[in-house]
Amino acid sequence: MPRFVGPLGFCLLSFIGVSQTVRADPQVPWMFFVAAGAFILFNIYNWRMILCRVVRLPVLSSRLRRRLVVIGGGPQTLRIQKSLESHPDMEFIGWVEAIKPNRVRELDEFRMGPLHELGIILHANAINIAILTESESLQREGVLAVAKACENEHVQFKMVPHFFEILLSGLRSESIADIQLLGVAVLPLGGFRNQVVKRLVDIVGALVGLMIALPLIIIFGFIVYRESPGPILYRQLRQGRGGRLFHIIKIRSMKMDAESSGKAQWAKQHDDRRLKIGAFMRKWNIDEVPQFWNVLMGDMSLVGPRPERPELIARFKSKIPHYQSRHMCQPGITGWAQVNGWRGNTDLDERIRHDIWYLENWSLWLDFIIMAKTFYRRDNAY
Repeated sequence: MPRFVGPLGFCLLSFIGVSQTVRADPQVPWMFFVAAGAFILFNIYNWRMILCRVVRLPVLSSRLRRRLVVIGGGPQTLRIQKSLESHPDMEFIGWVEAIKPNRVRELDEFRMGPLHELGIILHANAINIAILTESESLQREGVLAVAKACENEHVQFKMVPHFFEILLSGLRSESIADIQLLGVAVLPLGGFRNQVVKRLVDIVGALVGLMIALPLIIIFGFIVYRESPGPILYRQLRQGRGGRLFHIIKIRSMKMDAESSGKAQWAKQHDDRRLKIGAFMRKWNIDEVPQFWNVLMGDMSLVGPRPERPELIARFKSKIPHYQSRHMCQPGITGWAQVNGWRGNTDLDERIRHDIWYLENWSLWLDFIIMAKTFYRRDNAY
């Protein structure tokens, strides 16, 4: 929905309210405001469409596009280059080699020169923005030299704050005792109001989910028991928000002796431990439906990072950067990483990056989108 619709609707409602409260002579009919609002909305929308098409004309877009160079050459540079592909108002020109030898081969063709030629490069290529991604490889004097070179060429200087790269969108400036500080702001789910709203949605969703889940548990539980006699429901220890432990509940999709070795391991493609009906249940997420009980009990949420087993977390938290940051909120039955295909035995770095993005950008609408996508997202489900 376009951003101007909300403010326009608020103004129209305000005008209608004022016109009904203050009796003018002659009185303006409320239908006039509705017609005027529809007319304004139609014209603003068309004006924006026309303007966007004009701005995207090759003659204008090349002049209006801001030209960007990165001082680095490492993974952060590649990430910036990829993200700018979806931003037509900015153009990635290339990168300048910093001191730290941290190249990515995919960027070799974009190399523009060494750091000591930065001023010449900025001037020759009419650069508008320069981003320093490897500030940790430069001394304080080096960073100041880069900033001065940008200032001399009237180029905007920006840098990636490496100490805070966990939650980049959550940074804010504040002062304590007249000292200016940069720190991580409170995340959306850190607010009491958002927590209450999310919990209310979880309770309603869990009650509805349990009513739908009950016949599924009975039907598939019977099939599971026929194929592999034993407990229908499977309880497994998981770690939730703040490291709190709880037992997750699933419909059993594996054989009874699936973990006879005593070692925790993820399900993999063509896993011989899996039941015949287990493949179908995991593909359609049917084995997860008993977790609505976990949601109702407050151990989990409908949406959030998937909870992992404590023994796997102990193995990953020292090896995978920012792994523990995913425990800042309640784990979920489904999540942003899962609906984007990062579930099961997949790249942990990408999964964590998606989980962190969810924490930074949470909204109730995003939760509803993730829940809707869960019903038809079935890849990588072993």
